[in-house]
Formats: sequence, C-alpha cells, structure tokens
Amino acid sequence: QVRLVESGGGLVQAGGSLRLSCVASGRSSSNYEMGWFLQAPGKEREFVAVISWYDGTTYYADSVKGRFTISRDNAKNTVYLQMNSLKPEDTAVYYCAAAVELSTSRGRRWYGGSRSYDYWGQGTQVTVSS
Repeated sequence: QVRLVESGGGLVQAGGSLRLSCVASGRSSSNYEMGWFLQAPGKEREFVAVISWYDGTTYYADSVKGRFTISRDNAKNTVYLQMNSLKPEDTAVYYCAAAVELSTSRGRRWYGGSRSYDYWGQGTQVTVSS
C-alpha cells in the first residue's frame, strides 16, 4: 500500500507560478511511476505529467508543455509539479498518482490514462484568477 499526500495548491493570478508537492509513503514507494492529473468541475480527470522512477523520463500533456515541469526526489519520496505561466483554464483539483508500471503504448497501462494508476492522493485545489 502506498499513501500519497499533496500540498502546495492555492489561489494565484494568471501568469503566476505554483509548486505542488506529493509525498509518498509505504512499501517501496520510491519505485513507482509518478504522475499528476487534474480535474476541473464537471469534467473527467485529465493527464498532466508523469515521471519514471528508473531514469527520470518525463511526458507531458500538450496543454502544459513548456509551462509545467515534473521532477522527483527519490531520497525524499517526493514528486513535484512546478507550474509557471498559469492560466485561468488551469484551475482544477490536482491529483498525484502512483503506478506499478506504465506503458507508452495506448492500452491497459498507458501513462496518460487514469485507470493505469494504482494509488491516488486526496487532491489539492489550484485556482488561477484572470
């Protein structure tokens, strides 16, 4: 079992920055692929970014490329999401997620699908005002 706890959300003006953190605890929590998703009111959960525990490979949703950066500190069992140049449409609850394994191929374990992840945090609210 892995427990994920997010922090760092808040209210920010458009163009501003926030850094989200997610601390993982539990068995072998540093050996999981770690991702971030967002969910806006009335919408489905959407992929934001993912990072490999093995070699740090990252993938991003097109909507955040060049603005968001995912990173991890395995020694601290923590994954971060640095969000710059925030836009009002980034407003959502952001969730940290962990997966035993992921694939770059669209299918059962595709990194962009929420069902591919085994553990989820409780979420942290990010609100971007215009």
